[in-house]
Amino acid sequence: MTGNYGAMSIAQLSALLQTGKADPVEVTQAVFAAIDRHGDKAVFVSLLRERALSEAEASSRRIRDGRSLGLLDGIPIAWKDLFDIEGAATTAGSTVLATAPKALKDASVVDLLKRAGMVAIGRTNMSEFAFSGIGINPHYGTPHNPRSTDVPRIPGGSSSGAGVAVAADLVPVAMGTDTGGSVRIPAAFNGLVGYKATRGRHAMQGVFPLSRSLDSLGPLCRTVQDAAWIDAAMRGLPPGMVQRRALETLDIVVPTNIVFDTAEPGVVATFEAALERLRTAGASITRIVLPAFGQILDVMAKYGPLVTAEAFVLHRDRLAGPEATGMDQRVVARTRLGENTSLASYLAILDARARLIAETEALIGDRLVAFPTVAHVAPPIEPLLADDQAFFAINGKTLANTALGNFLDWCGVSIPCGTGDAGMPVGFLLSASANRDDSLLAAAMAAENTIRG
Repeated sequence: MTGNYGAMSIAQLSALLQTGKADPVEVTQAVFAAIDRHGDKAVFVSLLRERALSEAEASSRRIRDGRSLGLLDGIPIAWKDLFDIEGAATTAGSTVLATAPKALKDASVVDLLKRAGMVAIGRTNMSEFAFSGIGINPHYGTPHNPRSTDVPRIPGGSSSGAGVAVAADLVPVAMGTDTGGSVRIPAAFNGLVGYKATRGRHAMQGVFPLSRSLDSLGPLCRTVQDAAWIDAAMRGLPPGMVQRRALETLDIVVPTNIVFDTAEPGVVATFEAALERLRTAGASITRIVLPAFGQILDVMAKYGPLVTAEAFVLHRDRLAGPEATGMDQRVVARTRLGENTSLASYLAILDARARLIAETEALIGDRLVAFPTVAHVAPPIEPLLADDQAFFAINGKTLANTALGNFLDWCGVSIPCGTGDAGMPVGFLLSASANRDDSLLAAAMAAENTIRG
């Protein structure tokens, strides 16, 4: 049997592989053929053909001999260029790391998914050093959003190539990271499911950091069930640990402040239609003010963003040396702003964060929070290349909603809920307090079809 395997959900492809209707080697070869045919060469920064075929051959033997490792055995996956892959340099979307030492071993989560039988296809493009929500990369090119039917539009960042690799039907799943929205934003812009785990849920060894207080991981894929399966394997557990909740049990809070302030009318209309479908299906919807949202903006205005302070510390030596000239100057400018955050201000941010997390958790309890993933649809690329002011304005607007969840240490799932301007996808973000990932995923599985309409 042949088919467009990259266009399938993990569950669909798994059914073919486990029943012998498709072979892992055939699937892997078909995935590489699709990548080779694809006109956008900015999606991947490197391909792992030799490794992938070796892993696929081992998977094929296991399944043939009745020794399958489980539902993910033989499933192709792409990795954001932040994850260590044994024998290759981790370049983090930057050319200044091209000569960095090669990784001696896989990142922990790469190894865990290899142990589950998954096949590593390659590493996807990204915003340099993961420091942008837009996805533009001047070194490796900017992947074009495959959902656009008019002009080239941004893919969303920083997991730009990951989002496009799945949306363009090249792979069924790609792994991203999320510090301010970098899984959920490309998921929303490309019409995918994107799951951002609670920080610390998954092992971070071998993942190039941006902000250790905010960094988290998560997959971009086609269904919430797929995301739950990947999440389980990333923790060394078998798929199926999370069971779908009854839709009537969902208790959802919709904030009335901040998250709709700059929203496009088309985004609001699409989100509200999905919300009404949930209400009609039996979910409880309550609209309230979330005071923490405004206070987060006040904290950042007073002390500076947490991500910028920690990114500056990480890249301080690089910015002071010759490597800075080889970096995206927009990344350089944004990172250098972190030098303005003193130690006293940094500690004040952490204190305020702990307080706001506690206050918000007391307010929402075990309820879910819902609002548009991004307040606008993916804009055209060209104006952002030509104008720094436009770039920074759109970058801030793009990150505005999702970054609130990172600051509050939430987990979140972005689910496609329809289209807005220019027929571009809109994301519906469901979030929950820290470490309530299983409950969130169970709720998102229950709500997914209704949200999609």
